[in-house]
Amino acid sequence: MFVMFAGMEKTGTERSLRAARLATFGFFTLNGFVLGMWVVHIPVVEHRAGISHAVLGWLLLLLGGGAFAGMQLVGPLTDRFGARKVVPVSAALCSAAVVLPGLAANGWTLGAALLVLGFGNGCLDVSMNTHAVQVERGYRRPVMSAFHAFFSVGGVLAALVGARTLSWEWSPATTLALVSVFGVAVTALAAPALLRPAVADGQKAADQQVAGSQATQASQAPTARRRTPPRIWALAALALMLMLSEGVANDWSVLAMRDVLDAPAATAAFAYGAFSTAMTVGRLLTDRVAARFGPVAVVRYGAALGAIGLTAVALSPWIPLTLAGWTVFGIGLSGCVPQLFSAAGHADQDSAGTNVSRVAGLGYLGMLAGPAIIGPLTHFIPLNVTFFLPVAFCVIAAGTARILGTAPVTRVNEPASQYT
Repeated sequence: MFVMFAGMEKTGTERSLRAARLATFGFFTLNGFVLGMWVVHIPVVEHRAGISHAVLGWLLLLLGGGAFAGMQLVGPLTDRFGARKVVPVSAALCSAAVVLPGLAANGWTLGAALLVLGFGNGCLDVSMNTHAVQVERGYRRPVMSAFHAFFSVGGVLAALVGARTLSWEWSPATTLALVSVFGVAVTALAAPALLRPAVADGQKAADQQVAGSQATQASQAPTARRRTPPRIWALAALALMLMLSEGVANDWSVLAMRDVLDAPAATAAFAYGAFSTAMTVGRLLTDRVAARFGPVAVVRYGAALGAIGLTAVALSPWIPLTLAGWTVFGIGLSGCVPQLFSAAGHADQDSAGTNVSRVAGLGYLGMLAGPAIIGPLTHFIPLNVTFFLPVAFCVIAAGTARILGTAPVTRVNEPASQYT
């Protein structure tokens, strides 16, 4: 009878993990969709607020500043109250805040709106990644990259929906209000499936039993957890370099195709399309690669492949080779950042939120720093030559990937497909 009840409990845990994984997919997709809907409405909102491109550029820094503040605040809160409580609140805040830019009538109100939207996005980013780490811990195999792929899927859906609503000439306030309602509804539906503390704590106890007394002693040292370990800051530095490199494709890929190769506007758009498609597909496949070869190999060879791809872009005199270079760059970088988030979250289960917030926060600063660094450099050297800076960052990441220092996450005495 004991065996029967143990089997029932195990089956219930498996169902909880599967449901939590689906819910996490939902929150990552929602985050990408909400941010994507803001992005596609930027030109309309800019015109309605009556501001210039230069002013918009400065206001977008408020979006980044709000995100960074939200990340640093919500990390410790997630550790204290649990991702099950913090993720829905963050998702609801992010969803509700997306309507604010659509209501902005001038630069001041738009700046305030972007600050709030960025804060909500930062809170959701860290809390849902922390929950993703908990789900991955339950599966005992890599699942993080697939979550990040669905963030990209959300962005694609936003582009499709936004294009349709704009063609119908809906006002940004109307469209973004509907997005807010949709986001809150998705949050309400997905929240009950998030991991309960009992499931997460049970998995934590099992991990400690497997790991031995060293893990137990680490979990009983609250004073040590107050200071972020050097290894986490090293992971954060890698995130900064790799996300800055990723941001180069977001900010400069299309412009480089037009200015350097004199490509038509329609053709130049394929540069970002090739990169983003490769990123999405690569992240859907990375988990299997990480399970087979480990996260160190993913970052080492992925960053090296990214360096090769971006070098080809910088030196290419032909459009097809440039598109191939952006594709290789996207495939190479696709799995790197998720591995850093995963490593930070698994480093200390009791400080997972705080550690993820450090890595995500510095990584986000790298994404924001890209335009500020690359732009001024173009006054002295051609745009394609500036790409050798992110190439150097990719090389550094490849050379220091051993800082992840963890073996592939695999199931113990159970088939890998059990939770699929």
